[in-house]
Amino acid sequence: MPATKRADARRNVEAILDAATAVLAADPDASIGDIAAAAGVGRVTLYGHFESRAALIAQVAERAMASTEAALAAIDVGGDPASVLDAVLRETWALTHRFGALVVAAEHALPPERLTALHEQPVVRVRTLLTRGRKAGEFRADLPVAWQLVSIQAVLHAASTAVHQGVIAQKQAPDLVVRSVRALLRPE
Repeated sequence: MPATKRADARRNVEAILDAATAVLAADPDASIGDIAAAAGVGRVTLYGHFESRAALIAQVAERAMASTEAALAAIDVGGDPASVLDAVLRETWALTHRFGALVVAAEHALPPERLTALHEQPVVRVRTLLTRGRKAGEFRADLPVAWQLVSIQAVLHAASTAVHQGVIAQKQAPDLVVRSVRALLRPE
């Protein structure tokens, strides 16, 4: 096999990754057949590029996290911790909603250490921001930072689920996320 793929093969891989992202974001249990159909390719073609569903999900998750990291890295984190947190939460919300249930699919297909590694950079960014905000007295310091991180992730994923289920409107979610996290972090 040639070291570089033909243009049509590269297009197929991109179509498969795009389709897998969209399909898995809506249904974490989507089959390879569902993904192949959405990509406009056959199962044989899909398996020609990805040896298994887990391998495909790993690539999709890596691609999603790279996109997430690029978007979050563009945010200036040097200002007031509370304002920066708002910006980070709004951007993270948009990305969390875009990738939806892909997280669930990745949790089922990938080992926990791989999931932890994929989330490392965004978690480090928020942990640093929380620590800085705690020192400035803007965020509560009576709860472990690790718990605050888990709580923030839970709020983001709950908001995405609520939008997908029609419990809240998509346009409401960013403000609800920011207000909920701010309430969780508010010093007593």
